[in-house]
Amino acid sequence: MKINSRQIIFTGILVLLATTCKYFFGPDLDWSGFSPVIAIALFSGFIMKERNLSFVLPFVALLLSDVFIQFLYSVNLFPYAGFYSTQWMNYAILLASTLIGWMLKGRNLASLATGAVAAPTAYFLISNLSVWSCSVQTTYPKTFAGLMTCYEAGLPFYRNSILATLVFLPIILISYNYITKHKTEITLA
Repeated sequence: MKINSRQIIFTGILVLLATTCKYFFGPDLDWSGFSPVIAIALFSGFIMKERNLSFVLPFVALLLSDVFIQFLYSVNLFPYAGFYSTQWMNYAILLASTLIGWMLKGRNLASLATGAVAAPTAYFLISNLSVWSCSVQTTYPKTFAGLMTCYEAGLPFYRNSILATLVFLPIILISYNYITKHKTEITLA
């Protein structure tokens, strides 16, 4: 895939979108998880022919938004840090959404809908499992009931991540198709 100025501008817009959503929705527990990053990861898996490059776009979007949040936190303008000790796990889990994009390719509405549900679901299941199993604090007992409590606590985030993916994925795809092909299509066929 040759990178041109339109794609660089498009990438910048996606980074700005991710940062804006994190800034406005992150601190509010009712909206936490409403972010385009899973949609960006899926999209990247859909469009990139060079698989090793498909991880760059979601990684850059997440990293730059975290740098911005960390800066705001350091000057006491945001309630939580952009960087924390177990963050690398969230990055790795998020990039799994790119793998789902590889498999589905976004060629029809069924594959888009499948990805829009599968990627947030995989993120929810894996991230909550890692919170439960890797937590150094005894937040959740290391029992099946503790795991279920951890999943239950994550349900609002899960709801918001599915909603965000269903909202942002079509917007990203239509924008990309318009910018690169001057067509307003949801699929990538």
